Parts: sequence; structure tokens; C-alpha cells
Amino acid sequence: MAVFAQSKKPISQPLVSHIFTADPSAHVFNGKIYIYPSHDIESNTKQNDDGGHFDMKDYHILSMDKIGGKVKDNGVALDIKDIPWAGRQLWAPDAAFKNGTYYLYFPVKDKNDVFRMGVATSKSPVGPFKAEKEPIKGSFSIDPSVFKDTDGNYYMYFGGIWGGQLQRWKTGTYEQNGKLQDDSQPALSPKIAKLSKDMLSFSEEAKDVKILDKNGNELLAGDNKKRFFEASWVHKYKGKYYFSYSTGDTHLIAYATGDKPYGPFTYQGVVLNPVDGWTNHHSIVEIKGKWYLFYHDVQLSGKTHLRNVKVTELKHNPDGSIQTITAYK
Repeated sequence: MAVFAQSKKPISQPLVSHIFTADPSAHVFNGKIYIYPSHDIESNTKQNDDGGHFDMKDYHILSMDKIGGKVKDNGVALDIKDIPWAGRQLWAPDAAFKNGTYYLYFPVKDKNDVFRMGVATSKSPVGPFKAEKEPIKGSFSIDPSVFKDTDGNYYMYFGGIWGGQLQRWKTGTYEQNGKLQDDSQPALSPKIAKLSKDMLSFSEEAKDVKILDKNGNELLAGDNKKRFFEASWVHKYKGKYYFSYSTGDTHLIAYATGDKPYGPFTYQGVVLNPVDGWTNHHSIVEIKGKWYLFYHDVQLSGKTHLRNVKVTELKHNPDGSIQTITAYK
């Protein structure tokens, strides 16, 4: 469990304080900044390694005209009761825009307690969103992140171990008692699938996203300061693809780089050091020529399941590497 050292001075303040928000997926649509976070609530669910205490019921989308500007909470964009197939736990979402329609992608456990990806649509970036009647076929696990490449193709990256259930899909079909790899084996890979033209389905079967060390070997499951745990995000900088993610139980945001959206990606280093709270989850976006890291911690509550989203500038070095951010002075 991470230590919540409230005596440390944060480098940035929560974007909103009237509700708890986490896992911020930030986008610029029509020159305005929109943040698609989880909406944390106190449901008094017992804390466990499968994240049962993260028992979210809806999404609120935040918007602002500029970094440092006034942040607006646009109200409930999608409620779990309006998703026909949903059971419980609306976890970290993402969004995309294509041909006049906004798409909200979300993981939620179905009525059998298996995580699937859903999609909902709206003509407004802040909703309300209408969910499709069924989950995306071939989807599973958590943390959808949709990347639009410069050629106009859209890809979803997803997956998370432990409570995210990725280890239950090792054979390609769901196994309730699926186990993690041994420490000496290659770590479980995040997944990628190209989205169909209508953005409502996968146009292919999900594939592994390989993360390699500098020698070209896959990262091992026991290398928990580098291996993938959850929270995929991709951004493109000077022609390179940057795949960033959380290492989970070591609380880092790490990154790897590659030449194609499918990877493989080579581990490079740390984007963000541990924050107060157990989870670390982020997005990286370019806004008016500068790059920003959206992230969360537990400054307002001191409780690991009641988080608050923040933003700070992110800098690439001349060689393309990312300057590691520490969220406290």
C-alpha cells in the first residue's frame, strides 16, 4: 500500500473538488479540452486486490477552454442503469470522435461479473451518451484507450491484470481461475485491436502488444517495476509511437517506444513517479504546442478509492526521451 504523505507539497491542484475523479483520459475536440475520468464514490465496499472498492456507477465529463482555466463538470454523461448488459463497476473510460459522432468506450462487469468493453454514442462531446445494447464482441478486461493515428485509423489498446482479469484470458477464452505468469516467464501483454469504420466493433481479433527490454527480450512477469499492469495510453511524437502504462503494484507510469501502432515497444523509462494512493493512471495530450500529463492522486480524501484528477506539463528531451515527473516537491 502506498503511503499518503500529506506533508509533501503537490506540484498541481485537483481540477475539481466537488466530486472525486480518477483515470483521466484527456482529448482536444474543436479546440476545447475534454477529460473523460472515472467518477469515484464511497460505496463502503470492502477493499481487496481485485479492486472491489472501486464501485463506480456513472461518468461525469469535465471540460475547460485552456490549461489553468475554469473547469466545468457537465453532469452525468452515462449511468450504469442505462447500459442494458452491465452488472457493476464502471471503470476507466476513453473517448474518440469521428464523422460528427463522439464515442465513449468503457469497461464494466457484465451480469456474470466478467469485464467487457462497451461503447456509447452522442452528438456532443459531453453527452448524454446512449450505450449500445451489447458489449463489443471480442473485448475483455479493462482500461480502453483509443488512439487515432495520423493515417485516420483508430486502434483500441486495453487490458489490466489482477482485478482487470487479463490473466483469465491467457488461452483466448475466459477461465475464472486463470493465473498470472510465473516471475521467470514473459509478462502478460496488453492488447490492441483496430476499430471498425463505424467505431462500434473490432475489425480484427485482439493482438498482443509486446514490450521489450533494450536487448529485445520480452519483459518478465517478475520485473514489476517495468512490466505492464494496466492503464495503456499511446501518443505520437516526431513519428515515434509512445506506449505508456501503469506498473500497478510498483505504482509507476512507465513508457516504451516503437515504430508501429502494433509495436513491439522498447522500454525507455518512467513518466511519473508514484503518487499518493495505490493506483496511478494517466493520459498524455498535446495542447497548443505543449504536452501535458493528466493524472490523479488522493490529495483531497487520503483514501485510495476517492481520487482527484490533476494536470501538469510534460516535456520531451531533444533525443525524444520523456523527463520523469515527480508529483510532489
